[in-house]
Parts: sequence; C-alpha cells; structure tokens
Amino acid sequence: MTAGAKIVSSRVLSDNWGTVSAYEVEYTRTDGTMERLKREAYDHGHAAAVLLYDPDRDNVVLVRQFRFGAFIAGEPAFLTEVVAGLLDDDDPETCARRESMEETGLRVMACRPVFTVFVSPGSVTEKIHCFIGTYQGPVAPASGLGAPEEGEDIEVREYPFETAFAMIGRGEIVDSKTILLLQHLALEKHGH
Repeated sequence: MTAGAKIVSSRVLSDNWGTVSAYEVEYTRTDGTMERLKREAYDHGHAAAVLLYDPDRDNVVLVRQFRFGAFIAGEPAFLTEVVAGLLDDDDPETCARRESMEETGLRVMACRPVFTVFVSPGSVTEKIHCFIGTYQGPVAPASGLGAPEEGEDIEVREYPFETAFAMIGRGEIVDSKTILLLQHLALEKHGH
C-alpha cells in the first residue's frame, strides 16, 4: 500500500452498549488513485481473552454463555468460549486475570500473551489480546457465574484438551478467539 487513509467525515448513529458511527473515508489505492468509501463501525472497546490450561492434567476450562450476535444471526444462542472481557481501563493481562476470577472463580497462575487479533476488522474496532493462563484443577462444573449486572449467567466446564479441540471440528465451538487459542495451544504442544 502507498499512502494511508484519512477520515473525511464521521457521525455517531447510536451510543448505547457500544458506539455505532458512520464514516466517509478516503485512501490511496495501490495504483495511486483515491478511493472514497462510506462505512459504519462498531466500537465497544478492546478486550482480553485467556485459555485456561492445566498442563499437568492436559485440561482446559471453557465457559458457556448467551451471545446476542449468534442469537440474532439464527444460530444457537449459547456459545462455548474461553474466558474474555473488556479491558475497562486495565492492561490486558490484568483484565485476563480479573475475568478468569469473575467468570470461573479460578486464579490464573502463569499468564502469557500469545497474540493480539482484530475480530472483524471490516466493521468492528475491537482488538482482543489473547493469553494462555495456567491453573490447577480439577474444576467442578458450575453455573450462575459472571457479572449479573452485565447480564452474565456463565456455566463453567473443564475438558480434556483433545475433547475441546475436537469440538471445533464438530461445530460445537464456533467462537473465533476460542478456536484461535485452542489451535495455538495445539501447535505449541506439537512443537510448532
């Protein structure tokens, strides 16, 4: 790409749980001509996600909760995912540790960053800082966790890593951050 892009105009369309804004943007195409686009973007801040992993037992902890986007898309409304939450002015690792305690009751021992990813960069500004955090199990199944004031009602389950990884192929895990973190751990386990 040659020169960057610039915002020509913007206006807020909605400011509720997040902000939806309409933009006119110009950018220079690879052939040097100027392109002007009209786009909308959704912004509700950045987040951290953590795959909770017990290396001694080769188990992971995942959570299951209602997801509005999946529901209105006509998909199952409850998704199985890694622990995650908005940064809320914390640094990413502090957020990952906080969310682990809030959503599962587990204290993360070691917490290491593995990558940062945009969820859907065509229209969503959210960046997710992804971690693998170790814990010591076993973990009993639990429900009703999370922040009730945020509408959370979280179920917690512990799985053998291979079981969780196989859930991707069966369509039982469809959340992108969860798939990426499970795949990352699979690659690490196989020395890649």
